[in-house]
Amino acid sequence: MTKTVLILGATGRFGRNAAEAFRVAGWSVRSFDRQTQDLRQQADGVDVIVNAWNPPYPDWARLVPRLHGEVIAVAADTGATVIIPGNVYVFGAQMPGSWSGATPHMAQNPLGRIRIEMEEAYRKSSVRTIILRAGDFIDTTASGNWFDMVLTKGLARGELVYPGRPDVSHAWAYLPDLARAAVALSEQRGSLPRFCDVPYTGYTLTGSELAQALSRVTGDTVRLKQMRWWPLWLARPFWRMAPFLLEMRYLWNLPHSLDGTFFDQLVAGFEPTEPDVALRHAIPDPTARPSALAQA
Repeated sequence: MTKTVLILGATGRFGRNAAEAFRVAGWSVRSFDRQTQDLRQQADGVDVIVNAWNPPYPDWARLVPRLHGEVIAVAADTGATVIIPGNVYVFGAQMPGSWSGATPHMAQNPLGRIRIEMEEAYRKSSVRTIILRAGDFIDTTASGNWFDMVLTKGLARGELVYPGRPDVSHAWAYLPDLARAAVALSEQRGSLPRFCDVPYTGYTLTGSELAQALSRVTGDTVRLKQMRWWPLWLARPFWRMAPFLLEMRYLWNLPHSLDGTFFDQLVAGFEPTEPDVALRHAIPDPTARPSALAQA
């Protein structure tokens, strides 16, 4: 019997990768257009709802509770399992270390509190929920995330522009792998706890290690250059995103990783993509890019 998944946010980063991963796994995939479709009608008969809706930061306080409330109501009515790409915002700036499903959610900043309250709404509901928690995304195409918009923007010049301390560990997730993980968890949804918080290890890399990996991938020496934060401070009165990017700056200086022990127990034999292979897919073809030496 064909299983059906409804992807909310199918044109976004996680949603696009999830749609592809579910198709490859043989699922029937539906997408949802908020402008033209009714959520309850689209969710009729689906087994899983992937809630990859992610409004811009300035709209989180207004939209996140409402959008997730709609999903909870529909999933409670239809019996669908909801899987959510979770992030690390819930842990907070005073909580360095290896984060697991048992790590307290101690964030006090606005964005972290919104995520805590959103997850609590699912926990308190009757809806079967999977939080697939990961670090910053590495995508296969430029999609407006930190990796392509900031860190590797200067790669053609042999530069990795890094927003934090180069010696601090940082959690990353390669989106095709994370999407495959979502499929694997969806396949066994009936045997999981009703509310299931599953950290996904992904890659844990310092800025220096990321520069070294990009050097191997490109064949050029990639130098680490510190990102300047002062333009964001100056932009605060004029750019809605600036205060929120500054709010989350701590993650670039807080040593952290995700403890994937629980995921490994649930999905035995899962084979993640090697970091260098993922980075090779995430950046422009190095053979089509002039080397750093050629530009010197």
